[in-house]
Amino acid sequence: MIMVRIIINALPEKQKEVLQTLLSLVDSLTKEKGCLSYSIFADIEDENVFNAISEWQTRHHLDRHLQSDRFSVLIGTKSLLCKPLKIQILTVAHAEGIEAVNLVRKGS
Repeated sequence: MIMVRIIINALPEKQKEVLQTLLSLVDSLTKEKGCLSYSIFADIEDENVFNAISEWQTRHHLDRHLQSDRFSVLIGTKSLLCKPLKIQILTVAHAEGIEAVNLVRKGS
């Protein structure tokens, strides 16, 4: 699985416009082939900072998304931002759930 985290720092006067743009992408992105999830989170300390987190089945699916018009919309927000987009692409080799947490907690 591939995870992508994008940190978006909106100009204060453009915060609502950036948020509307991000929210407008959610429905169409989750329908893209290979997209497992796409979520937008607001920073609790700074209302002008957003995190977009997406999960993709394969790098091929992500690469197709990065070449898409939808991703171009996100790139096009740069004039509304006070900092460049920070993009992290993470390859997840193994994931565990609550069972792993419970196992560790029983051992302590």
